[in-house]
Parts: sequence; C-alpha cells; structure tokens
Amino acid sequence: MSTNRSTGKGSPASGSRPVRVLVVDDHAVIRQGLRMLLESHPGIEVVADCENGREALLAVERLRPDVVLMDVVMPGLNGIEATRQVKRASASTKVVILSGFVDEEQITGAIRAGASGYLVKNSDVSELILAIQTVHRGNQYYSAALSEAFDIADLQLQARRPERKSSLDTLTPREREVLQLIAEGRTNQQIADELVVSVKTVEAHKAHIMEKLKARSRTDLIRYALKRGIVKLESVDEAERSLSNLGGAGDS
Repeated sequence: MSTNRSTGKGSPASGSRPVRVLVVDDHAVIRQGLRMLLESHPGIEVVADCENGREALLAVERLRPDVVLMDVVMPGLNGIEATRQVKRASASTKVVILSGFVDEEQITGAIRAGASGYLVKNSDVSELILAIQTVHRGNQYYSAALSEAFDIADLQLQARRPERKSSLDTLTPREREVLQLIAEGRTNQQIADELVVSVKTVEAHKAHIMEKLKARSRTDLIRYALKRGIVKLESVDEAERSLSNLGGAGDS
C-alpha cells in the first residue's frame, strides 16, 4: 500500500478541507495514473492507494478516508465484498465503484453493498472529480454511460427490494473470501496463511461452501465464481498454470 506523498500541489481553497480519497485497484499503472490525476486537482488529497480489497479495508480502518475509489475484480477480496466490509468499518466513508466490467447484477450488487456511485473506467477526469465531489456531499453518482444503458432508478429500486436469497447470499463474509481464494487457485495452506487461520478452519469453510452451493468439486466452485463475477478468467487461467507447475496440488 502506498500512503500520501504530499507535493504541495492541489491545495484546497483557504479555509476548506480537501476531500480525502483512497484509490483501490490491482493494476499499479491504473493506481498511479489515478493518483497523479487526483493529486493535481485542487481540493482532493489522495491519502493512500491499495492493490486489493483486504488492503483497502485495513487502510479505511486506519485512515478513515472520505471517499474510496474501488475496483471490482481484484485478487483476494473483490470490490463488492470489500465495499460491504468498508461500510461496516466506516459508515461515513463513501465508495465509488470504478470498473470496466458492467452489468445489471453487478450494479445492483454494488448498491446493496453500500456503494454511493458507479463509474466506468473510460470516464473522463472531469466526471471522476464530479463523482467524488457528489458522493462526498452525500448524494449518489452514476456514470453518464451507465445512465444511457440502464434505468438507474429501477436498479436502485431492485437493490432495495427484499428478495429471495441467492446461493451466494447464504455464504458468510469469510466463506465468500475463501471461495474467491479457492477460485484463484490458492492451496489450503496459502489461504490459511493469508487469512491467518488454521488449515483445518479453511477445510471446514470449504466444506460449508460446497454444501451451500451444491458443488461437487473445485471446478464447480471456479465456474460459480466466474459466473458471479467474483473472479475474472485471467485469474483462473493463471491459477491453473501455477497448479500445473506444482503438480496439481490444489488442496495441499
């Protein structure tokens, strides 16, 4: 995680406090580019940048930023689940989803998780700044491109309606994390190390996940995670190659 590097640029007007922003994206080039763009704008202070959802949660608990710019598909802990946990940790922190992958289910999922805005990654800088300022004032903001493709009011209504729980909703937050890590090809030992739990605890979580999702194999879990947008195909391909190099020791 990179913390604030003050350069003296982008100082707010006298007497006003800058909007404190946390940038979260698993691609270093995107994080650095966003940071440079935001730090050059008066009234915005980038307090840190993070490469995954778990790192972002720790940063929110420590720094209490005003706004988080959150990527969706990230290793370890995806942006939707991270948003849910960020809002539990700091209710006053606003989250704006910034993603290149957009569909109705993902937008409604972000709203349910507590996001205040949703931007596509090809939005221009002026719209990015406007989104940050808008959610900081307590309002919601959705990309102009989204408004053209979707009925945002209807999606907001769908997100707020009580609905029958999906199979994913039956999983606990920790089980959702374990599901993602399994789909990314982590071994039980690697998952235990990352979550700071025992291998037996990981095995118990995996058994509960498979029972709840009616999965019979690790492949079933990967298919489910891909279908729900929890992981991206590139992550699974990389995981499969790594497992092949290790002799297929996926459950060791």
